[in-house]
Amino acid sequence: MSALLGLWPEVRDTCTSLGLMLSTVLFVGLARVVARQQLHKPTAHGFVLEFIATFQLCCCTHELQLLSEHDPAHPTWTLTLIYFFSLVHGLTLVGTSCNPCGVLMQMLLGEMSPEMGAVRLLAQLLGALASRYCIGALWSLGLAKYHFSERSLACKHPIHVDLPKAVTSEAICSFIFHSALLHSQEVRSKLRIHLLAALITFLVYAGGSLTGAVFNPALALSLHFSCFDEAFPQFFIVYWLAPSLGILLMILMFSFFLPWLHNNHTTNKKE
Repeated sequence: MSALLGLWPEVRDTCTSLGLMLSTVLFVGLARVVARQQLHKPTAHGFVLEFIATFQLCCCTHELQLLSEHDPAHPTWTLTLIYFFSLVHGLTLVGTSCNPCGVLMQMLLGEMSPEMGAVRLLAQLLGALASRYCIGALWSLGLAKYHFSERSLACKHPIHVDLPKAVTSEAICSFIFHSALLHSQEVRSKLRIHLLAALITFLVYAGGSLTGAVFNPALALSLHFSCFDEAFPQFFIVYWLAPSLGILLMILMFSFFLPWLHNNHTTNKKE
């Protein structure tokens, strides 16, 4: 009985964090319904949907990061939550990318106009910053013992390797994830969401100890805003330039290099 009583505060705090994340998902879901009904201009509609989608992703990731720091002895539990909430985001945030790299990929492939791309990028950055301040306000309420506002303001220096390795890690994660995103369009939506959630979980497991495996500039800005203020060049290169480099390499490979290699091979066979 005493063991159960000693365990209860940790269970309660975990349930509080999960409740905050699920409440955020429900709030954003309601906001999406209202936006669809009230906003008819494509620009305004795209801006609002991207803003609240990025807000949801960042808020939930803040809480997931907090849970992983609070209970590092059970990484399997954290990975399970990452997989579960990746599924939730995939199911509830259809039509948005929540990631500037995703917008960049669509613009480079000609699937999105530069004007709409700029609107969505602005919405993502504003959503990321809004989530940070919202989380700070929620944590200041002290709903759980590890919720306090100062926690969200400090830089925790998530980069644990030298700069070249950090850049390589983020670029590879971005390359792999967006390659899967691009080439899984024909897969059934239910299976596709599970595959992408499993891939995200694997990338976080593989690269989390190096840079956190963020591969999302907007999410990195929300999670590590203070770090950008303290060491902007390093964090700009690792969390903004490196994922964008991964996107460029992915497009160059699949849109130019591999087709050229295939055509060259076909020509040689004919000769």
